[in-house]
Amino acid sequence: MRLVHRPDAPGDRTETVLASDVDVARSTLEQARGLMFRRSIPDDYGLVFPFDEPETQWLHMLFVPFAIDAVWLVDGEVTAKERLNPFVGLGRGRADTVIELPAGAAESVTVGDELRLVE
Repeated sequence: MRLVHRPDAPGDRTETVLASDVDVARSTLEQARGLMFRRSIPDDYGLVFPFDEPETQWLHMLFVPFAIDAVWLVDGEVTAKERLNPFVGLGRGRADTVIELPAGAAESVTVGDELRLVE
């Protein structure tokens, strides 16, 4: 599974792969653990958190020793993006899906862009 980015620029139909190694945290336990207690993640890694409906979703970096880019989506459209610092980072956004990526991986992503999972 890959995570694909399509910019919201008029006439721009280019797509880039943000992550080619993607895990989906479906269970409550997987979502609660997230990236905690990992020492690092590969450059092409993404962790996806799907939720039933759009609402405010919080992320924390407790026990995560590396920075990440967090992206909040509603129906595949980016509603917020933030770099979260190791151990102390805290972020929130309205979303039905949240994606965690290595720091810098979402540099080109902006609010309004489309992100989607592709088999």
